[in-house]
Amino acid sequence: MAENKNSIKVLDDLMSKLTVSKEQTDINAATHNLAVFINGGIEENDAPTKTVDALKKQLANKKDANSRERALNAIQAIAEHSEVSASVEPYLIVLLSSVLAAVGDKIVPVKNAAQAAALAIVKAVNPNAVKAVLPPIINSILTAQKWPEKMTGLDCIEALVESAPTQLALRVPDLIPVVSESMWDTKPEVKKRAYGTMEKVCGLIVNKDIERFIPELIKCIAKPENVPETVHLLGATTFVTDVHEPTLAIMVPLLDRGLNERETAIKRKSAVIVDNMCKLVEDPNIVAAFLPKLMPGLTKNYDNLADPEAREKTKQGLDTLKRVGAVGADGKIPEPSNAGNVSTVEAILKDILSSNKDALKFEPIITYISAIAGQLIDEKDADSHSWTSNLKPFVVAISGEKDAQSVVDTLRKRASPGAEAEDAEEADDEEGEDLCNCTFNLAYGAKILLNQTHLRLKRGQRYGLCGPNGSGKSTLMRAINNEQVEGFPKKSEVKTVFVEHDLDSADTEQTTIAWTMKKLKEVGVETSQEEVEKQLKEFGFTPEMTNNLITALSGGWKMKLALCRAVFEAPDILLLDEPTNHLDVKNVKWLEEYPQNSPCTSIIVSHDSAFLDNVCQHIIHYERFKLKRYRGNLKEFVKKCPQAKSYYELGASEMEFKFPEPGFLEGVKTKAKAIVRVSKMSFQYEGTSKPQISDISFQCSLGSRIAVIGPNGAGKSTLINVLTGELIPTSGETPSEYIQWRFQTGEDRETMDRANKIVTDEDEKAMDKIYKIEGTQRRVIGIHSRRKFKNSYEYECSFALGENVGMKNERWVPMMTADNAWIPRTEILASHQKMVAEVDQKEALASGQFRPLVRKEIEQHCANFGLDAELVSHSQALRVVLSSLPHSAEFTKNITEEVWAVLDGKMVASGHNWVQGQGSGPRLKGDDADEEDKFDAMGNKIVSTKKKAKLSSAELRKKKKDRMARRKRGEEVFSDEDE
Repeated sequence: MAENKNSIKVLDDLMSKLTVSKEQTDINAATHNLAVFINGGIEENDAPTKTVDALKKQLANKKDANSRERALNAIQAIAEHSEVSASVEPYLIVLLSSVLAAVGDKIVPVKNAAQAAALAIVKAVNPNAVKAVLPPIINSILTAQKWPEKMTGLDCIEALVESAPTQLALRVPDLIPVVSESMWDTKPEVKKRAYGTMEKVCGLIVNKDIERFIPELIKCIAKPENVPETVHLLGATTFVTDVHEPTLAIMVPLLDRGLNERETAIKRKSAVIVDNMCKLVEDPNIVAAFLPKLMPGLTKNYDNLADPEAREKTKQGLDTLKRVGAVGADGKIPEPSNAGNVSTVEAILKDILSSNKDALKFEPIITYISAIAGQLIDEKDADSHSWTSNLKPFVVAISGEKDAQSVVDTLRKRASPGAEAEDAEEADDEEGEDLCNCTFNLAYGAKILLNQTHLRLKRGQRYGLCGPNGSGKSTLMRAINNEQVEGFPKKSEVKTVFVEHDLDSADTEQTTIAWTMKKLKEVGVETSQEEVEKQLKEFGFTPEMTNNLITALSGGWKMKLALCRAVFEAPDILLLDEPTNHLDVKNVKWLEEYPQNSPCTSIIVSHDSAFLDNVCQHIIHYERFKLKRYRGNLKEFVKKCPQAKSYYELGASEMEFKFPEPGFLEGVKTKAKAIVRVSKMSFQYEGTSKPQISDISFQCSLGSRIAVIGPNGAGKSTLINVLTGELIPTSGETPSEYIQWRFQTGEDRETMDRANKIVTDEDEKAMDKIYKIEGTQRRVIGIHSRRKFKNSYEYECSFALGENVGMKNERWVPMMTADNAWIPRTEILASHQKMVAEVDQKEALASGQFRPLVRKEIEQHCANFGLDAELVSHSQALRVVLSSLPHSAEFTKNITEEVWAVLDGKMVASGHNWVQGQGSGPRLKGDDADEEDKFDAMGNKIVSTKKKAKLSSAELRKKKKDRMARRKRGEEVFSDEDE
């Protein structure tokens, strides 16, 4: 409402007294009365448009310094009133530009009054109105003619840091460039003040990952030469906190400079920081404003960097930036959302008020309302109460009390993108006791797994935890069990038990019952041996299994033992990590029934889709570093989230394993030839009453794809351990000469401690054999190489020379390398079989596709199995399973034809194609069949020409006869055909 006639008359009188009063007491009284009246009970809360115009006119009076000073004092008094009227507050913003300009006045009292008035206005406005108050301040700093005006602008920013810290934090991207420019000002006073302002502005950044680096980041703005060192500091940082605009605002200037540094290492680290930080950006609008600064540098580096690893890291950073920024395939940067723009909200508000012509006259109040609404939109605050409390007083000033609430509600619903979701959101009315209701972060090494995610668990419910491989499912369960999840109840409040195989080397000599009693005692559970035996019996353990060594248990029975132990601990929450692993069909069925009949809450990680379908009531899914809960089992979850189909069907996963091409094996010409043949083999663990496997016969070739099936405890794992040399068979032989060649310089360090490598007393006795060579008695002390010898091999051996052999003073002296001699394979095998095997292994490595053990090759090898180079080279040690024995019919039937069925220690093979000799089928290519391209030091391709095979006499005669016949027929014949 405009001022009514009575209000105008009173205000005119007050303004007149303010102007004409001579005495300071009269001036102060007029100023006070004006402030009280304009903020007080004016009829209809009239907007003081004419008073504001009068004050602006006085400020513009260049001839009368007293008039300017009094106007500024009046503005200060109005702003400092204990309750600034909603109809007055927007007009203070209108006056702010003129007040800041007055700071440059030559008259000192006017300048001082202007400084005080500017700070009073900034402190008086609604904290959510920063979008209205900042533009005149920023404009003043950028366009100031006098340095005191710039200083006052910086003071106003510092005042806003104190009065509206939360709201101003979102405006940090707008402030940092402005304050940075002032840090380079030629005036020392401005530079010093700007540095202090920058420190206060950066203090608004709430990010634990970088807060300790903020002083260094500020120094980089003032001194760009510090960029490389600061990038190095940040390169070792683990980012786990949500990244918002303020964090990017201080980081992007550094990263922009880092991407343009000369050193490749700095460019690489800058790209890694971009990649890690952008992974924590949830909304494309957060990063939208920074895309034009980061994308050109990343794109340029990706095109120009010579280091392949640095270029790959740059590509990862660029891809992540494009993904979180929703950049199109054409590379076009999308326009940021303008939902929170003051102009956008203002247009909506004017449309809502279009029927109220009087309200539209108050442009400053409409703009002020739009600025507050824009701030709430930027903060994603769609709460009805918040909008009403912040906007309604100002809407009342222009439209009256009657329609104000309706206008606010309509504006919220039309302008706020989150209003509909906020209104539609339903409270979680699920019945039951809350066991956990917390928000937390989770990381593994340098990898972020969960960021500010919420987890709520109810008593007695069964939750399936799903997510891609490497997303952190097992890590979360371990963190819960180790009380490392912030906000999760301690075990003294909510008992959690993590079910896993936790045998260590100290447990291998214990019986099953002794191990169980020991573990229960460790967690404070006191029980009798009889109770434990009873429980084990209920879980299907026989007296023999209970009293045997725990190492004799199969993987499936070890899992059942872990579950049995967990039952004794009476958990509130049972954490099951791949519980169906190693379990046969019968035991999986038993496991499905157990959680359903248990009163405790279960969190289950499993790749067995049928198990999750039959057990789970909820699915907790990893989505963009958050946990999202879906009601229903896995089947219902896939309907709501189709991209999770890979959890349900093996073929739906996009992940690929690329196994390295095996090297050439001497004497193996086809994939059908047996490289391992076992005949009537048996094995029995020490301390057991009968063999675990017996009378086993089979053979393997390069083309073998075998599924080993059978119930728990049948002997499947034992069979494979004997096959690979982990265990030595009790009877029978398992020649696996060419199976295990690995990495190092001719030696497989991983297999050095296997049972089939250990030199026994019998071996040492055989190695004492004396060879008579060149009239001397010698013992072999080393075997160094081999070479072809007729249809076999002979081996270069070094010796010890025997002196006084057979006498008391017998001794053996090592001989020089010049005395080395070659011994045929058939002779040396009789005394030094294991040393011969080592040499053969080295030769197999040399003839295979051996790759150097350098970081690049290791990273590439692990990348073939889906492991990122950052995890392999820059994180913690990892254990990788490259082969396994799954109890999954879906898995085995799709990749295997041959089946080894193991039951009660016996094996029946089916579907095989065992042959003698090389067998039929296509011949294998030789070593150089797929030789890689070679390049010289300058990058030029080396073209190798193969030497022509020499023709036999018969072939030469045939060629000559053909040439003579062609000459006789009159055909053209060239002389070089004779070559």
